[in-house]
Amino acid sequence: MNIILSQFTSPSFNLAAEEYLFSRRGEDFLLLYVNEPSVIIGSNQAVLNEVDQDFCMAHDIRIIRRLSGGGAVYHDSGNLNYSFIHGKSGEPLSARFLDPVVEALRQFDIPVEVRRRKDLWLEGYKISGTASHLSKGREMHHGTLLYDTDLEMLRRSLNPEKRDLIRKATASVSSPVKNIRPYLKIMKGINPEPEHFFRQFVQLMALVLERDHIDSFGSREKVEIETLQKEKYRQRSWNYRM
Repeated sequence: MNIILSQFTSPSFNLAAEEYLFSRRGEDFLLLYVNEPSVIIGSNQAVLNEVDQDFCMAHDIRIIRRLSGGGAVYHDSGNLNYSFIHGKSGEPLSARFLDPVVEALRQFDIPVEVRRRKDLWLEGYKISGTASHLSKGREMHHGTLLYDTDLEMLRRSLNPEKRDLIRKATASVSSPVKNIRPYLKIMKGINPEPEHFFRQFVQLMALVLERDHIDSFGSREKVEIETLQKEKYRQRSWNYRM
């Protein structure tokens, strides 16, 4: 499995990167990235149901639709995103994709648990939600990791009171959330900055997956991803299609 750490923080670029890697048959990837403040909605969701558009506009929060299903999530520089992209063969990746994430977190002595919706919980709060996309012999399972996200911005960006305005759309399922950083500070006496924690986490993921090299996007890949970004993930027709 190739591990790629994106050097970009544009949500439209990183979601385009996921689709680009998804299209590369015969190769398996773990993509890790951090986005600028943004709301990422599921493929079958309605922006009107899920997002406080006035608040997002006032605070320069981009609204981007992803390939996978599931609910709306808020991203910022305190949140690390992981995306496993794999060819379907033998046992489905969905049965085990969270294993390396759990193992890496437990190296920090963070006692996470996996619940039935394939999300991660810590002390009764969700710290990582996931979603999936399967098509043409490929599967992608990606998720968030709340380390030091602005939870007030998260709460105000999303619109749980209006999720029945467009009834055919998939509604998000609300859960209580918390960040990992306060847990580490209180329970372990450590308080690493997000960039430092993410760097350690990425290195641990590589160790767990027995990879000795972490890649970044090359110039050719960047051009192809930017083309997809321009033609799809920056288009209102895609992001607001429902």
